[in-house]
Amino acid sequence: MTTLYDVPAGELIELTAMKLKNDERFAPPKWSSWVKTGVHKENPPLRDDWWYVRCASLFRRIAIDGPVGTQRLRSVYGGKTDNSSRPERFVRGSGSIIRKAMQQLEAAGFVRTTKKGREVSSLGRSFLDNTAREIVQR
Repeated sequence: MTTLYDVPAGELIELTAMKLKNDERFAPPKWSSWVKTGVHKENPPLRDDWWYVRCASLFRRIAIDGPVGTQRLRSVYGGKTDNSSRPERFVRGSGSIIRKAMQQLEAAGFVRTTKKGREVSSLGRSFLDNTAREIVQR
């Protein structure tokens, strides 16, 4: 049995993003064309389909770390901020992007909310495992 742990993360995220892009339940918000992904970034993402890649990445991260909340995921997607001549420091990523993506995943039935945070549902687990199986069969 092939699981999401058996395939490289980059390949799983790319194929999952492609599948989510074909699903009408996933659509980037109107503000996603000009928003930055965190305070530590200077520019918005260059890829046109970055929303689907972020949703797929979050989906995988929730499956591995779950149950997990927005604050912990903000730490995963954060980075160092450039403070000019002052020392760099770590800042968290955008919470709004993470929240909206998790809400879309939850509306699709891939993620469910518990008291401890969000975790992958059985439908979401089978979706990721089937995607991993497709990668192995290539």
